Amino acid sequence: MLLRTFGWSFGITLIGLAAAAYFWGADGFGVVLILSVLEISLSFDNAVINATILKRMTPFWQKIFLTVGVLIAVFGMRLIFPLLVVALTAHINPVAVVQLALDSTKTQNGMTYAQHLDAAHPAIAAFGGMFLLMIFLDFILGEKEVQWLHWIERPLEKIGKLDQLSVVVAMIVLMLSARFFAGGGAETVLLAGVAGLTTYLLVGGLSNLFEEAGDEDEESEEAEDGAEAAAPAAKNGKPAILVAGKAAFFLFLYLEVLDASFSFDGVVGAFAISQDIFQITLGLGIGAMYIRSLTVYLVRQGTLDDYVYLEHGAHYAIGALAVILMVSIKYTIPEIVTGLIGVAFIGLALIASLLRNKRLAAAGDVPEL
Repeated sequence: MLLRTFGWSFGITLIGLAAAAYFWGADGFGVVLILSVLEISLSFDNAVINATILKRMTPFWQKIFLTVGVLIAVFGMRLIFPLLVVALTAHINPVAVVQLALDSTKTQNGMTYAQHLDAAHPAIAAFGGMFLLMIFLDFILGEKEVQWLHWIERPLEKIGKLDQLSVVVAMIVLMLSARFFAGGGAETVLLAGVAGLTTYLLVGGLSNLFEEAGDEDEESEEAEDGAEAAAPAAKNGKPAILVAGKAAFFLFLYLEVLDASFSFDGVVGAFAISQDIFQITLGLGIGAMYIRSLTVYLVRQGTLDDYVYLEHGAHYAIGALAVILMVSIKYTIPEIVTGLIGVAFIGLALIASLLRNKRLAAAGDVPEL
């Protein structure tokens, strides 16, 4: 299972590091390795959240996530998308942006590519922060089968029965962020934040619409035979119902936007390590490959069902990241802080899950894992 799931990641790592050593020597090899490790260490919560979504999809769409999704993550989100962001926010034509990116010493309007990307950080942070904040709010305000921090989650679930409360809270956070953190760029932050909120509502809404309607295409029929065997068991022992077709397609889009929201800040921060966009893309791409493999591993091993508080910990980490992104519009937050907060929540959730399993095993409800 381990080799089958992580085989591609191991292979891409060897090829990528060999290419780094060939083109950039020992220094390039070290930079790519550091970026890869950094991406992996900062994205464990991303893998857990991805797994909660991916386990609802058929094996066919899980494979799409590992193949097409990787190409989108590596080349789309970590190479092409930053170029588009600079072009749109700095009002530079795409050809000039590419030239800036290829030559770290070249300037446009007095700034290098890295400086333009850093200047676009408020818009990036507002978009990603609002998207992640909506994920956290919908989780913490929604009904859950299992509660971790009862003293927080129970009252918030009751308050969450108010329709569209998560949207209201998110808009208040956005307005406060634009007022106190954005300075003269309040309009940019507001527009980017609304775009992030709209993207979340649109992609998530379309996915739920097709899922509820049970609209499945021919691909779902082809995957149907293997889906039941691969489906993670539900609490009552029955196989979980997996989505496919249009519903799975929009869930896939949702996963890609989620990955982008996690990766935006890392792409900007990577320029503190290297000014070469190809080194950055290769290093972050290797890390993204491992996160995707880890996501599939969690799904196939049923880890989220065995350690039920992991999902809670990941969502709390996402909530913290959303707040950090909004605060980073004005203040610089070291990436090590972001990473440690995420690891802390995941670690505490894992420990709490292990203790819960021991209590249940002692009571004779379930065998201890």
